[in-house]
Amino acid sequence: MRRSVLIASFLISATALLADTVQERLNEAAAVFSEIMGTPDKGIPQELLEQAQCAVIVPGLKKGAFVVGGEFGRGFVECRKGSGVGWGAPAAIRMEGGSFGLQIGGSSTDVVMLVMNQRGMDRLLGDKFTLGADASVAAGPVGRTAAAETDTKLTAEILAWSRAKGLFAGIALKGATLRPDEKENGALYGHPMTNREIITGNMAPPAAASSLIAELDKYSSRKEGSGSAERKRR
Repeated sequence: MRRSVLIASFLISATALLADTVQERLNEAAAVFSEIMGTPDKGIPQELLEQAQCAVIVPGLKKGAFVVGGEFGRGFVECRKGSGVGWGAPAAIRMEGGSFGLQIGGSSTDVVMLVMNQRGMDRLLGDKFTLGADASVAAGPVGRTAAAETDTKLTAEILAWSRAKGLFAGIALKGATLRPDEKENGALYGHPMTNREIITGNMAPPAAASSLIAELDKYSSRKEGSGSAERKRR
């Protein structure tokens, strides 16, 4: 069994690592977000996007299983600038998780998470954290009218959604881990950087991130001064 776990983990990781480049992943993240928000009645409520401190997008989370199941994906964290208006430079993350059971087959799932407050954002600045243990996570609501139903869910630090085979829905994601991907940051910025340095360092976003930032701005822009007001309410 232990050998099976190692083999499955290696195969999942190898597939994800060889899949594409950092530029392609940024483009894919932008495309995923655009497609999800392109159908407002079935997307993320815009009110939540406007309130979010950070967005995490993991396009094509790989899941492969034969007796042992596991997930591995690479994506990006985008956080608000210091003023709360506009989005800063992206930081790379790795998402990992696992499960056991009689599972056969494989799938690819797009994952989107919104970090709703400063506590959740602080988790992203660390070395590693587990959803549901180190940070509270809840399945996010879907659709324009769903925002009115989120009062209880807004106590969660992170709201999460997934899309697989065309179906978009909220998902709790408890047990999955997120950690900085410094190697990917190195490919993006020319030298290794921590996520804390990128998110809090007021860096200029690389040209490769322009499409992703444009999509986030399109659906989740704040007016000048609203960012500080949101932080005060929290």
